[in-house]
Amino acid sequence: MKTVSRISVVILFILTVFSACTTADLFEKTASIPGHSWKSSFKPSFTFIIKDTVSSYQVFLVIRHTDRYNFNNIWLKMGIQSPGSDSVHTFMINKQLGSDEKGWLGSGMDDIFEHRISLHQDLVSNDISFRKPGKYTFSLEQIMRDDPLKHVLNAGIRIEKKR
Repeated sequence: MKTVSRISVVILFILTVFSACTTADLFEKTASIPGHSWKSSFKPSFTFIIKDTVSSYQVFLVIRHTDRYNFNNIWLKMGIQSPGSDSVHTFMINKQLGSDEKGWLGSGMDDIFEHRISLHQDLVSNDISFRKPGKYTFSLEQIMRDDPLKHVLNAGIRIEKKR
């Protein structure tokens, strides 16, 4: 009986080790906004390497702000540079962060809220895909009327493989 339980423990240990060694199909990079006051001149960029061009990817905008953020939305200019290209494809996006009825739509702890907002429709309508392997660079620029945009802590991009 002891031999069976030892073998079970060894097999469980080996399975745990091998499952921990799998590659992550997730990339997330964020930039801290200096002084929690996002100036339009501060344009964080994020570089990801896409190797698997057969899989589909889901791209998210990641925004963290305090409860004192003054708007229910955020307007951004997003830039994407594809591998082997010198040009940057730019487009504007407007994403809702909250509503007067529901409050903030993201998850929160104390007075800090995080939003992970799908960019699928924005990428599809701007004909953006990951069909070439290599380095993709994303940039974000806030284009709200308030400059600087106060109470924004972080901004970034999250990319997940669709399963």
